[in-house]
Amino acid sequence: MEIIERCNQTLEELYKFSSEILYLGKDILDARIEDLEKEIGYKLPEDFKYVLKKHNGITVAGTEIYGLSSELKGSSLDMVYRFEHFEVENPMPKKFFPFSPDGQGNHYCLDLSKIEDSICPIVFWQWNFEYENIEGVEICNDNFIDWVNEVMIEWTLQIYNYDGTEKQ
Repeated sequence: MEIIERCNQTLEELYKFSSEILYLGKDILDARIEDLEKEIGYKLPEDFKYVLKKHNGITVAGTEIYGLSSELKGSSLDMVYRFEHFEVENPMPKKFFPFSPDGQGNHYCLDLSKIEDSICPIVFWQWNFEYENIEGVEICNDNFIDWVNEVMIEWTLQIYNYDGTEKQ
């Protein structure tokens, strides 16, 4: 199935959640994503860019995908990238692009060095772990849209119903 079609199916599934537990940012109409790609020296995967252009930031029951805007301050994708690569004690490799925090200082990241057919795997970066070999960083999902389906949708549905009520 084509990646954009998969993105649209996943977004339709997300839209089933109540606004009580779902936040969808506004669409991006300017060139800020392309500007970010130039700044970091990597192309972002097609599925990630497609979803980000439709919704500049998404949160489902506390699981967040950062947006890209100066209004977001330290939670903007560009600021998080700079911080995690240049201002921390244990910096991420430049090829890792953090897009979702786990609430403990760790991040789900796009592994931009492994982009193939305009998609790339998702890795889980632990801020306080000394990796002997960067290749040992855990790969969570084959691509961004698989991550959204598993982490944002499936994991949320283990605890909440679409209407935002907790499961019994």
